[in-house]
Amino acid sequence: MKSFTYQRVSSTDDALAQAQRVPGAKFIAGGTNLLDLMKLEIETPAHLVDLNGLGLKTIEATPEGGLRIGALVSNTQLAADLRVRRDYGVLSRALLAGASGQLRNKASTAGNLLQRTRCPYFYDTNQACNKRQPGSGCAAIGGASKQLAVVGTSDACIATHPSDMAVAMRVLDASVETLRPDGARRVIPIAELHRLPGATPQVETALASGELITAVTLPGPVGGTHVYHKVRDRASYAFAVVSVAAIVQRDGSGRVALGGVAPRPWRMEGADALMPRGAKAVADALFTDARPTAHNAFKLPLAERTLAATFAQART
Repeated sequence: MKSFTYQRVSSTDDALAQAQRVPGAKFIAGGTNLLDLMKLEIETPAHLVDLNGLGLKTIEATPEGGLRIGALVSNTQLAADLRVRRDYGVLSRALLAGASGQLRNKASTAGNLLQRTRCPYFYDTNQACNKRQPGSGCAAIGGASKQLAVVGTSDACIATHPSDMAVAMRVLDASVETLRPDGARRVIPIAELHRLPGATPQVETALASGELITAVTLPGPVGGTHVYHKVRDRASYAFAVVSVAAIVQRDGSGRVALGGVAPRPWRMEGADALMPRGAKAVADALFTDARPTAHNAFKLPLAERTLAATFAQART
């Protein structure tokens, strides 16, 4: 790990100022992803700005009937909140399907959204990776790609986004509140937060350098049956091979988003409209532009079967 400086802040203004003061500064909250990357020297921030002194740890009702979740709300707190369990069950279930209890106690809402891929070639600094070193190539293409993306990829990157929570947030049409480095506020729909790799896979989100997430807002509750179905290589504490977040109405309509298959939570509203026609119709729409490898082509039929199982579970 390379040396760095560290400072705790007590206001968002101070946080923004500190991030601008030192080139290469990073915000840190739980640190469950960033510290691992620093140990491997994949991330080498010159300065860490500790956000834990900020008042961003509450979950509040909004005037529109939704919830505003502070950026520093822990995954444990969010999953256990009675309003989340009652009205946004898919989110609570996705969080509980994620990491261990110890990690959920530390991981923050904003940090969960911003965690970086677990692609093994990204983590192996002896391998070419355009995310880690732009222009170096992608060793995953032509390599062992079982866990990697089948849709939304490019010739520069086939990594997947690892978050379970983000998949649920996507199906709920959440929005992300931020402060720009100049203090200006903006709201980013969750659908626009994560970027596809294209020719610049190192640019993973719509956030500007030094932009600070302050909250995630959920719109009013969506009725229906909420299901999060996660397929993984072992029973717990593993990233999704394929996951499905779904909200299903009595007539079979609803919403669906997938994890483990793309560089961002994968949802296409056109596929939502096909839910009454069944899992195959939805899968065909979601994977119209799929480009699987020989190692991960199995994800396409697996996703269809997982969709079918999710829809069946919602009807019981």
